[in-house]
Formats: sequence, structure tokens, C-alpha cells
Amino acid sequence: MIKAKYIVKKKRSTRLRKTIRKVISGDSKKPRLIIFRSNKYLYSQVYDDVNGKVLAHASTLEKEVKSKLKSTKDKEAAKIMGEVIADRLKKLKIKEVVFDRNIYSFSGRVKVFADSAREKGIKF
Repeated sequence: MIKAKYIVKKKRSTRLRKTIRKVISGDSKKPRLIIFRSNKYLYSQVYDDVNGKVLAHASTLEKEVKSKLKSTKDKEAAKIMGEVIADRLKKLKIKEVVFDRNIYSFSGRVKVFADSAREKGIKF
């Protein structure tokens, strides 16, 4: 039976997410920094898996971030997002995180996001 390409891709991505989640987890001392990128926006959140709580979040939809940007989907947006999430982590006195890049390869916007967070002092 022939399946549509989008169904095959969706099954593959859910399988990859499950495999990644088996390996990566965060706790209150070293939470998990998750990045999600869509075609238009970037989202990130810091999650404590043990207690099941979101400690901090940022996205390019926020007024604070959106006002600084020309476009919400380019590398410049990823750089500013990394700086914003790093500042929010510093306020919470969190210095180390586990980076969860989801199913995305470590290049492009994901890499720029990670590098800018590292420059602000967050350790992965």
C-alpha cells in the first residue's frame, strides 16, 4: 500500500522524538532546554522533567522579542531568542541545561540559538 509522503514523515518524526526523549531528560538542577522551529516562528522552553514544570519560555511571538526583529524566522531571530532565554535562566539562577534540539539537525537557526545562549553563559 502506498502512503502519502507527509504521513511517512510524521511517523518518522514521532519515532525520532520518542527515541530522543528516552535518552535526554532534565531535573531541577539541570533542566532541559527545548527548541521548536516552525516555518514562521521559533519557540523555546526550559522544562523540569522530574516535577513536570516549565521553568522559563520564550518565542518570537512575544512583543518584547518581536519589536527587535525584522523577521521572526531567520538566524537573527534565533540569536535574539538565545539571548532572551539565557537572560531568563540567569534570573532563575540556572547555569547548566540539557539541550534538546528535537528532530532538527544542529545547523542553521538551531545552531545560532545554541551559540548565542552559550555566549551569554549557559552551559550545555
